[in-house]
Amino acid sequence: MGLSVVQGFTKSLAMTVLSEIGDKTFFAAAILAMRHPRRLVLSGCLGALIVMTILSAVVGWAAPNMISRKWTHHITTLLFLGFGLWSLRDAFNEGETEELAEVEKALNADVKVNGGETTKNDKDSDELKKQSRPLLDQFFSPILLKAFSITFFGEWGDKSQLATIGLAADENPLGVVLGGILGQALCTTAAVLGGKSLAKQISEKIVSLSSGILFIVFGIQSFLSTVEP
Repeated sequence: MGLSVVQGFTKSLAMTVLSEIGDKTFFAAAILAMRHPRRLVLSGCLGALIVMTILSAVVGWAAPNMISRKWTHHITTLLFLGFGLWSLRDAFNEGETEELAEVEKALNADVKVNGGETTKNDKDSDELKKQSRPLLDQFFSPILLKAFSITFFGEWGDKSQLATIGLAADENPLGVVLGGILGQALCTTAAVLGGKSLAKQISEKIVSLSSGILFIVFGIQSFLSTVEP
């Protein structure tokens, strides 16, 4: 039991970190943190990712009870191999900054709809207002809810969510949840503290290549492992 938790934890942690760096939600957290109080953005984004990780793991855990374990094992193997090839294809394609440009465009459009971009003075004003507001009001802050919703729906159906479901179907769900949450916490914190500059320093090609190799290794390992009845 202990070994299976550790195995699920390490696989989930490695997969999450490599999948989330340079992802749309990573850039969204970075850009939101440049415009709004970091604590609210971090709370909203991380809350959404934790909820998504737990939901994905629950679906993966329940899958063998609805479909035979043999079939879920084969589906998981194909998922890993497919995601590996997908990531390798992305690694050798041009346009590394397209994802950042897409996120910035979407968020800028949202800002215009809501009456103009937030300036530094607005951010300082938000900080002062936040300090004077009751804790409950801070928890239901529009900024926190915005960060939560953008991240949650951005992750829905994403490669990392489907991979988490597949991993939880094949590994210990508790280990997958713990590893996924730690990985999400590390990536989201990095994004909020300086993700935009960090993403420019780290080659997206290297990240995609690494995640592709990791997924293929998981797929081969899953293919070679025996299915427990």
